Amino acid sequence: MPESRPGRRAGRARAAAERIARTTRLVPLCALLLLGAPRLVAQERPTAFVGAHVIPVSGPEIDDGTLLVQHGRIVAVGERGAVSVPSDAEVHDLHGKVVTPGLVDTHSHIGDPWGGDGSEPIQPEVRSYDGIDVRAASVARARAGGVTVANLMPGSGHLSSGQTTYIKLRRGDSIDDLALRFPDGRPMGGLKMANGTNSQRDPPFPGTRAKSAALVREAFVEAQEYARKVAAAGDDASKLPDRNLRDEVLGEVLRGERVVHHHTHRHDDIDTVLRLSKEFGFEVVLHHVSEGWISVDEIAAAGAPCSVILVDSPGGKIEAANMEWETAGVLERAGVLVALHTDDPITDSRLFARSAALAVRAGMSRAGALAALTLSGAKMLDLGDRVGSLEPGKDADLVVWSHDPLSVYAHVEQTWVDGAKVFDLSDPDDVLYALGGEGASHGDLQTDMCCLGGDK
Repeated sequence: MPESRPGRRAGRARAAAERIARTTRLVPLCALLLLGAPRLVAQERPTAFVGAHVIPVSGPEIDDGTLLVQHGRIVAVGERGAVSVPSDAEVHDLHGKVVTPGLVDTHSHIGDPWGGDGSEPIQPEVRSYDGIDVRAASVARARAGGVTVANLMPGSGHLSSGQTTYIKLRRGDSIDDLALRFPDGRPMGGLKMANGTNSQRDPPFPGTRAKSAALVREAFVEAQEYARKVAAAGDDASKLPDRNLRDEVLGEVLRGERVVHHHTHRHDDIDTVLRLSKEFGFEVVLHHVSEGWISVDEIAAAGAPCSVILVDSPGGKIEAANMEWETAGVLERAGVLVALHTDDPITDSRLFARSAALAVRAGMSRAGALAALTLSGAKMLDLGDRVGSLEPGKDADLVVWSHDPLSVYAHVEQTWVDGAKVFDLSDPDDVLYALGGEGASHGDLQTDMCCLGGDK
């Protein structure tokens, strides 16, 4: 019997707390070595951000706050006078500005992370990691929007188009520089799955919703059988079945080692995902949930987190016709963990914070909306122990705003990742990606047309 979803989350929460406790006790160099080479380039000298209105997300907002970081980590955060600033610190006077955690985008297509092809509808063995261009302008534009962590997703034209990739938006020339990693060194990510009309095409793809569910069920049953054969072989290599990458990845999902990020819109499609999740015991984050306001009771009962998109222009697919801005607030009030996402290029990453403002306008709480941009998304990616809030011991990922991030007047002035500045509105090169102009879209591909049945 698979471990219950709350049990898995509780276990991960305990592990997260232990990791924070350990890392705050370690000497700085050890912490750097544990967290990977990219952090070694972070500042040795402490950096203090003083005078800003600080929104930690995990606690009360602080007027005239001080944030101290060193070695890519947050050392202290609090009111002026409550945080001791070392004499050798590099001090940034941010009076009149607002500081928040870096934004976490739980569903993005920056860097063009193409996944499965047209050969079959279920391709979990495909890694988006092998098809991401981190030099694309879309990545730079995301930094200009304050995004510091993103879940890069292959398209939704398959029942499963492959593995997603979690990245930090550090400066780097290859995906190896930006990717987050599981403890064993593999690229960190979930599994992208989808249902509804996107994955309905000519054979070998399914033609109906019922056939879609049947194919998914069949794939998980095959993965269960593969796992039984591997377990039965024990230490006898001669009895092992031929290696099957597809079944290995689905096995990770069944064991709770990899979360399913599931594109779903209509209330009946949402119910199907929840049904399959319960049947096979896998953990799922529901993405888009256009009709989540209809299925709110079922979602809440299942304890399924929701990554919601808010679109403020007409058009799009027929199954999103009942999309409501109120969905995020309705789910929040039902006790559902709610994050927001861009689905970039559907929503430009530079306008990510605007989604939270729209959610508040439609009934979501201010605190919930700010968390939906940061900590709630981090939790859905199993990164809540590292990012999403301004707390001692966490990664020094932060955004400096000209105004309150939910204000129409707000602009991102600086974005910092692991204590290093990766975007500065005062830098002429960065302004191009913030405001647009010739060269601001270099390396970007045309929007994925999988939803219309077309090919790249």
